[in-house]
This record gives sequence, structure tokens and C-alpha cells, in this order.
Amino acid sequence: NPPPIYSTALLRGARDTVEFSQIPESFAVEIKQRLAQTELEHNVKILYACESGSRAWGFASPDSDYDVRFIYAHPADWYLSFDVERRRDVIEYPIVDEIDCNGWDIRKALYLFTRTNGALLEWLNSPIRYIEVGDCAEQLRALAEVTANSVALGYHYSHMARGQSAKILHRDPVRLKKYFYVLRQLLAIRHQEQGLGVPPVEFRRLVDKTAPKSLVPIIEELLALKIQSPELGLGKPVPELNEFIEHELARHSDEYDGLGRPDLVDKSAVLERLNEIFRKAVCEAPGDAKFFRSL
Repeated sequence: NPPPIYSTALLRGARDTVEFSQIPESFAVEIKQRLAQTELEHNVKILYACESGSRAWGFASPDSDYDVRFIYAHPADWYLSFDVERRRDVIEYPIVDEIDCNGWDIRKALYLFTRTNGALLEWLNSPIRYIEVGDCAEQLRALAEVTANSVALGYHYSHMARGQSAKILHRDPVRLKKYFYVLRQLLAIRHQEQGLGVPPVEFRRLVDKTAPKSLVPIIEELLALKIQSPELGLGKPVPELNEFIEHELARHSDEYDGLGRPDLVDKSAVLERLNEIFRKAVCEAPGDAKFFRSL
């Protein structure tokens, strides 16, 4: 029997428009409890929590981990401390029972937003959302569509693709699942080149919009095998996919070969908007964990 469909709209603060997700109820409940415990343990308010990685991308294996990522805010006094710049701005937990749970402070998230951070944009656009309170994430999604720097995102995707492609090209046998990690980055670049905006998180949407038609059946066949297999192991290289990967990497090798990456488009115009989002999120964070709304 397939796992039960668990609606993220049942979790605290999630909007009714959040998509239903194929998350087993037992894991959804456990994730919910861990996020609540995080708020109490660190005296923070979680503004947004989502699934990242292969489950959000749509090519998880039955035994894939749950990559839970979140953005949180401290009470206002925390940010008024003279040593705030030296304070830890991440919350990290070890992987326990297949759940990998980590988050960023709102200041860190907003700074990375000004750098068009690819990971942050994927969090914000994840189809699996566990918590979404207030309008912080919604406003950032809207801002990203008009301020994200396509060149900066290109650097991100190109760097990821080149790192993963070394595990595929000129190897026999190859780890077949690595094809998805490379293809996803290269198709995201094509998505931007076509002027389609911030690339979608879901792999199938990227394939439908940007993959060469001749490769779609090959990708779909490999994808079906990946989803059904506990661990997609070694196999023969796929010549058509190797040729596409090499061609794409060569095609834009010079474009993303510089140092660093540019900031947001019209950065100065958006900084005050980010300050407004920050102040609102912090003002809404209670001063003591005992006042947090129960899940």
C-alpha cells in the first residue's frame, strides 16, 4: 500500500494553498514534534519550514532521508545585543531516524537572499511545507521573481553540476542516481536562459519545460527506476545523457568561470524591503518560549 497522503495544511500556520504531499503520517508527526521542540529548546519562533533535497525535487527513493530546513527568528532583545554578529545563526541537529533537521536565523537568510542564494530559493519554493506563518516566505518568493540575479543563480547551478558530473563522465560503471543531480542543475540553467524566472524545485517540471524532447523518455525511464528502488546502484553509462551533459557544460563554461557572484538586481532598492520583513518577523517573535502557540 502507498504511504498515506499527509497534508502540510494540517501543520501549524500552513496556508490552505500549500500542496498535499506524499509524506507518511508517522514522519510528518515526528517532524512536527521536533520543530516544536526546537522552538522551546532555543527560544525561537520558526517562521517557515519545508522539505529540501530529493523528496522536494521529486525523485526520492523509498529509503531517502527527510531533509527538513527552516527559517527562525529570536525575540527582539537577541538582536539588540552588542555581540550579535558573533552569535551563532544556525541550528543544526544530527540525522536521527532518517530525519535531517537544520535551520537559519532570519538575518542570515535575508543576507543570503541578497546574494541570490540557490539553496534558500529552493527552500522558499519547496512544494512540501511544514510550517508557514506570517507572510515572510511569501514576500521573499515574490521579491525573488523580480530581484534574483540570473547570473548568480547560474554560478550556483554550474558549480553544482560540475562537481557532480565528475562522478559520471568517463566512468564505467556509474552511480546512476547521480544523473539526476547533474541534470537538475543543467536544466535549471536552461530554464533561466529561456527567461522563465526562478527555476521550479520539482525535477519533472524542469524536464517538461527545458529538456530536449529526445531525452525525455530516457530520463523518465531512469526516474521510474530511481523512485521504485531503495538504492539505485551502479550501471552502464547512458551515452545520450553523457553527451547532453558534456555539451551543456562546454556551452556555458566561460560564462560561469569567474570569481564570486553578483548581488541582487537593483540591490539598493530592495534592502529596505528586506529590513521591513526582518522587523516584522522579529516583532512577532515572543520574548519567551512558554508563550509559543501550541502545535
